[in-house]
Amino acid sequence: MTDVASLRPALAVAIAAVAVVPILASARRPNVREGWTVLAAVSAFAVVASMLPAAISGTTYVSSLGTLVDGVELSLQADPLGLLFGTVASLLWLITSFYSVGYMRGLSEHAQTRYFAAFAASVAAALGVAFAANLVTIFVFYELLTVATYPLVTHDETAEARAAGRKYLAYTFGGGVAVLAGTVLVATMTGTTAFTPGGIAGLAEADPLLARAAFVLLVSGFGVKAALMPLHSWLPDAMVAPTPVSGLLHAVAVVKSGIFGIARVLLDVFGVDLTGSLGMGLPLAVVAAATLLIASVIALRQDNLKRRLAYSTVSQLSYIVLGLAILDPTAVVGGLLHIPAHAFMKLTLFFTAGAIHVETHTDDISEMAGIGKRMPLTMLAFGVAAAGMAGIPLVAGFVSKWYLLIGSVSAGQSVFAVVLLLSGVLNIAYFWPVFYQAFFESEDAADAKPLIEFPLGGEEWSIRPETTAPEPDPVTDGGPATEGSGTSSDRRSDGGPTSEASGDHDDHDHHHHGGPPADGWERRGWRGGESTWFMLGPILAAMTGAVVLGVIPRTAVFLRLIEVIVAAATGVSV
Repeated sequence: MTDVASLRPALAVAIAAVAVVPILASARRPNVREGWTVLAAVSAFAVVASMLPAAISGTTYVSSLGTLVDGVELSLQADPLGLLFGTVASLLWLITSFYSVGYMRGLSEHAQTRYFAAFAASVAAALGVAFAANLVTIFVFYELLTVATYPLVTHDETAEARAAGRKYLAYTFGGGVAVLAGTVLVATMTGTTAFTPGGIAGLAEADPLLARAAFVLLVSGFGVKAALMPLHSWLPDAMVAPTPVSGLLHAVAVVKSGIFGIARVLLDVFGVDLTGSLGMGLPLAVVAAATLLIASVIALRQDNLKRRLAYSTVSQLSYIVLGLAILDPTAVVGGLLHIPAHAFMKLTLFFTAGAIHVETHTDDISEMAGIGKRMPLTMLAFGVAAAGMAGIPLVAGFVSKWYLLIGSVSAGQSVFAVVLLLSGVLNIAYFWPVFYQAFFESEDAADAKPLIEFPLGGEEWSIRPETTAPEPDPVTDGGPATEGSGTSSDRRSDGGPTSEASGDHDDHDHHHHGGPPADGWERRGWRGGESTWFMLGPILAAMTGAVVLGVIPRTAVFLRLIEVIVAAATGVSV
């Protein structure tokens, strides 16, 4: 690798950060405000994309931001691993920006300027994490990401949202303390915190007990945002946030920053060989495998669609950790490839959940029978992304999981291959009922759980035709509102959008609190009349990305980047 001084890594971060100012200044002019958002997203992605050819050919761009204290430099570098995360974050910010316009206007959301400003700040922090050149820099941006995303988690300003925000801060700041402690240990043992492909040389000569302590602290600290069990419970509670924020949490920035931190620790701080010799790979793989299975079983029990997707995220993130922890080059390729694969697939799934909420105020799976008539393209995109999550061929999840399976067998860890296959079955079990209900059942005679019967899935009344369903409480798209949370005119509107940009929404779907209207779902056809294109376009774009990654992964750049990363970290070409 050749280091070249360049402002481009710092420029990518600065574009997203500076965008906060004109967004706030345009509060009274929504079209201008959202124009600034899109312009910043396009610019940041263009800068990031411009660094990809050099990274693949072995050049690393480096930006020095000065010295924090003696011997501790704040530095950014656009190496292949950083560009893997940076490309995902910047590209999906662009897609999410358009979706946010349709979503926020579609629900006449309050505090939209604060939302767009906080979103830009969050992406800036995520890009800082991506391009951090050492543990100190990644810690600084890791903590800034927590601060920037807090207003988004608590956006609804209800008691439930504030409680979720407090829990989010407690968990993530606690993780930050662990990362700082691990960083101090590494600096004490080696005199450096700079990321080095294959690991920092001085750690191999350090006290093994201290080295293991540093490993545990760093992985646990990053594991909070990576939602490794038992550090995961903040994530489902954060689903009270608006759906585009859920996409940010699950696909674009927050959980991926945790996963990325773990990847840095294993590949560029300790290295694959030292991690194995310290005996830390297998315990981490066991934690990841347990998280993968337990979260999938819990997902089966969730009737609220966003909470089911949240536990799916907890499970899917552990595929990445498992691939890294197996320490086999092929498995590492699979783990890293699952970063963009999961991002595109999960963003598609959350976007569909948000579109369903905006158009029909329906959040629970047990109320979605026949909704494919009302939202055919949306539910088709859901089906494609869900198939990828289960590892069905021609979608991104199949390619990454194939590498994971081959890598686990190659490493002599066939038990993890069995875990991966079992998890695929569980994925089908909790995604299939949603798709089945949407297209193959009618509103008046629905078996809400055709694959998994009560009590593993849904509410009892939803699968017992003779039982009358209880009257639902007012809901946000994160699930039932808690007592006192309410919905007021200055928070969420159940009357539909008031902006021209939000599209044509009629009263047929908006004068109820979820589920089909009294006279059933209206059939909208396959030409996009189901929703505004501000939402439908990003849904289809994210779905297309998942398919492209599943069909031509090397052409989509990500696999080529990953091959360079793994070759540098392990010395083996895959």
